Amino acid sequence: MKITELLKDNKVTLSMEVFPPKTTTGFESVNKAVKGISALKPDFISVTYGAGGGTSEHTISIAKDIKDAYDVTSMAHLTCVSSTQETVEKQLVKMKEAGIENILALRGDIPDKSEFPLPGQFHYAADLVKEIKRIAPGMCIGGACYPEGHPEAENKAEDIKHIKEKVDAGCEFLTTQMFFDNAIFYNYLYRLREAGIMVPVIAGIMPITKKIQMERSVQLSGCCVPARFKAIVDWFGSEPLKMQQAGIAYAAGQIIDLVANGINHIHIYTMNNPEVAAGIINSLSEIIG
Repeated sequence: MKITELLKDNKVTLSMEVFPPKTTTGFESVNKAVKGISALKPDFISVTYGAGGGTSEHTISIAKDIKDAYDVTSMAHLTCVSSTQETVEKQLVKMKEAGIENILALRGDIPDKSEFPLPGQFHYAADLVKEIKRIAPGMCIGGACYPEGHPEAENKAEDIKHIKEKVDAGCEFLTTQMFFDNAIFYNYLYRLREAGIMVPVIAGIMPITKKIQMERSVQLSGCCVPARFKAIVDWFGSEPLKMQQAGIAYAAGQIIDLVANGINHIHIYTMNNPEVAAGIINSLSEIIG
């Protein structure tokens, strides 16, 4: 099923993300995570591409398994980093053969000390979206957006301009980067609509269940962390079980607030942890049932 069809209904949707193994030895743990997360029956599962496209083959096979073996709609990531017109064409052929209908088109993280773009590579996600539309016009294409601004954008106005370019190129829905303060998301959504970006926007929530997760997330994304969440991490961060429960509760609280304010589409960055994902769903059983 195309994700745009899921987003048409005026009901709460809850999607999740998994990432492929970095090496072949990691398949067992990833397959276990995929099975556990699929068993929760999210509305769809997004499968990441891996830094530099290194796990691209695994991305397609996992997305196919999610769809065929677990009967859950899947979406495969595709990035500009590591992709040329030739590799995009090959990946799209493989996706079609696997029956995958949904793609998340991303610029991707540039590996350290790598020159980008190399000859033949796409520079921006909007360029990749155009190429996907040209080669596979039937694909449903999503894109990423950044409530606190893309780290490389000169300012928020420039960032929204690039989001508009992606949508104008054929991006049909957007999923936000993680955020921990819902007020930031509400303000961002208003600015998107003001700029004429009217496609569905899925709110991205990452449950922070370990102190080191917050440190890494802030370092990589520059997300603002509210004082009340900092207090939670400071108080419970050294006790793993308490921190996990507190992190699940905080993420569930964010989702409850979003739904209460008319935001029907939520995406959970699960970090391949079915237990955490299940904890959130159990906390929302009557709200998203």
